[in-house]
Amino acid sequence: MLLFAFAASAQENSGLEVIKLRPSFYVITGAGANIGVQIGSDGVVLVDAGAADASDQVVAAVRRLTNQPIRYIINTNADADHVGGNAKVAKAGKSFFDIGNGPRGDLAKAMTNGGAASILASDSVLRRMSAPVGKDSAFPADAWPTEAFYQARKTLYLNHEGIEILNQPAAHSASDSFVYFRGSDVVMAGDVLDTTRFPLIDLAKGGSIQGEIDALNHLIQIAIPSAPLVNQEGGTYVVSGHGRICDQADVVEYRDMVVIVRDVIQDMIKKGMSLQQIKAASPARPYEPQYGSTSGAWTTDAYIEAVYKSLLQPK
Repeated sequence: MLLFAFAASAQENSGLEVIKLRPSFYVITGAGANIGVQIGSDGVVLVDAGAADASDQVVAAVRRLTNQPIRYIINTNADADHVGGNAKVAKAGKSFFDIGNGPRGDLAKAMTNGGAASILASDSVLRRMSAPVGKDSAFPADAWPTEAFYQARKTLYLNHEGIEILNQPAAHSASDSFVYFRGSDVVMAGDVLDTTRFPLIDLAKGGSIQGEIDALNHLIQIAIPSAPLVNQEGGTYVVSGHGRICDQADVVEYRDMVVIVRDVIQDMIKKGMSLQQIKAASPARPYEPQYGSTSGAWTTDAYIEAVYKSLLQPK
């Protein structure tokens, strides 16, 4: 567990907090989901844009850090607290490429997001945010990804740093990705890791308990612990979708919690217990003080039910 305080953090008047992790990498909290900010000579790369109603504050926070333009927004999933600010934040940025004039002007505008920053995400994020012709979409078109990828791994090289976007199928949802900044040694984990609650397994949007565990195992493989000098604060920073900054040991602890609760519920299912009987038995009780809730959008009962239904889904 990371025990130190971030001396370089600054509380914004808007209620946002800006935390300096590396010389050129920051995290903005309080705008919905945690937002990653990489800064360099090429411009600014953001991981997620936060909620729509925090867009102005996010743009202002970035401008206080640098006068470089926002070039990319990379989305880790399609939830509103991650992508709601896409449109306004992208329009506050600038494409790498000039729109130009001439007969191909419309094509150039499409390729450059009308001169705004690019929005990059997996194809599954684009499909969740958009809709077939004639249907209402979940988000306006100017918030949709302008660059979508299908493969398991998409790479960029910006600000003298390799960036990997790693798709995690069927975890929190069917549209999760990690974003790994190799030079800064920071991983933006999205909602696969949420230190404020039990993981939100969104079955309706393609999530599954086994996919969540697989994604956490992948995250553990990416992150490097502070070894052999285990007493020093170091290693890979892992930024949760919500909550605190973590290291590899924190992710291991979170993964172990998810696996243990999964195994307890699986054993109860094998014994023929119903969902109501399983809820009454409180299979997550040891972890409820840290992650549980009896109210709000994601309760302990909702988590137990999601795990139960996920385990009963055909393999």
